[in-house]
Amino acid sequence: MESTFISLDDTTEENSKTISQHEKVHPCRRCGKGKHFVREHVVHIPPSQTHPDGHVSTWHEHCANNPSHKDELSYDEINHITEKYFSNLIGSPTANILTEFPNADKYDKQIRGWVRYWNDIFHPEDPLNPNLIKALIATESSFNPDPKKIISAHGLMQITNLTFRVLCNTKGELKDYLIRMTKKQLLSPSTNICAGIRWLFWKKVTASARLKRKASWEEAIIEYKGYWDQVESGHDPEAMQHLREYFNRLEEYQTIF
Repeated sequence: MESTFISLDDTTEENSKTISQHEKVHPCRRCGKGKHFVREHVVHIPPSQTHPDGHVSTWHEHCANNPSHKDELSYDEINHITEKYFSNLIGSPTANILTEFPNADKYDKQIRGWVRYWNDIFHPEDPLNPNLIKALIATESSFNPDPKKIISAHGLMQITNLTFRVLCNTKGELKDYLIRMTKKQLLSPSTNICAGIRWLFWKKVTASARLKRKASWEEAIIEYKGYWDQVESGHDPEAMQHLREYFNRLEEYQTIF
């Protein structure tokens, strides 16, 4: 089955004109840059002189302006992109390998889609590998969408409270490409994976600044996990050992077949 997910690298001239006209950051987005997608929903209007008892109004789906004028990926649009584009994608991550985890293959669609999305956005010289994200999730949550291992970390990719605030903060350290979500919405698997991968791209930037050279994706994960004190003291954290083992298994099977 062919993919209906359009990569910026494969965009046709016609699609390019459409993207330019609406200033979209990615072809699968519903809204142009500086706007976010809002699904149709019911609004309860409080009492007023015109409507003393209040009333109920339906707001149709629309693109709303972001006061920040930055790109903000909303929870509604995350769901729209997932539902419309991700089911037809093919390729890694590899399935049927990490059998010690009952839900290991349950989120492959979301991993595949959001890795491709963020690779399209940032165009890294060394594109992020979906199998690496699958291995990372194995070490973070064992593919449990609400593991509750740490009270301050949430979801499949164990996004911390601090990370959540940075991802949503229009005046924080992220200059663009923010995620508009609530703490409850962060537990949605697709939202969590989308946000976690966005954060990993930022951790690659901060790891590069720390190392004063371009960081590898493994070094970005060390930054993501906060392991630099252990690594710099000569230790190899157990979670990193497991991550490499999972990743190598996923890659080996994919190479063979």
